[in-house]
Amino acid sequence: MVKFSEALLDRTFAALADPTRRALLARLSAQHALSVSELAQPFEMSLPAVMKHLDVLSEAGLITRTKTGRTVACRLSAAPMEQALQWLSVYERFWNEQLDRLAAFVEEDVPCPADPVSRSSATSKPRPRKSSAPGPTRRKS
Repeated sequence: MVKFSEALLDRTFAALADPTRRALLARLSAQHALSVSELAQPFEMSLPAVMKHLDVLSEAGLITRTKTGRTVACRLSAAPMEQALQWLSVYERFWNEQLDRLAAFVEEDVPCPADPVSRSSATSKPRPRKSSAPGPTRRKS
């Protein structure tokens, strides 16, 4: 089994949890590199708010920033997403196997009984009585 850095996975998934950050990554995947102002253009939020989102993405390793003069360019860095995908693939295999087993079970040609009896009603017992009588009630003054 592949070993994963839990802290890195936590940061990656936390960064990907926000729809604005996912939209920023989508824009970066369509372009080679974009300046911060170009990235912020379609969003109805302040530039400092976009910068905070970029800080989270940068700390997770999902983007790299390079400064040329006064312009900061951002680029997508896919390595953390590849590690997250590897982590998810373990669970994908598990669920595919479980769903395949379920499909095989459902597709078995086993006839249903003509008069099905609920097993739970045949084995259920009445509730036991309470061990003591109810307590005194409060009088209204």
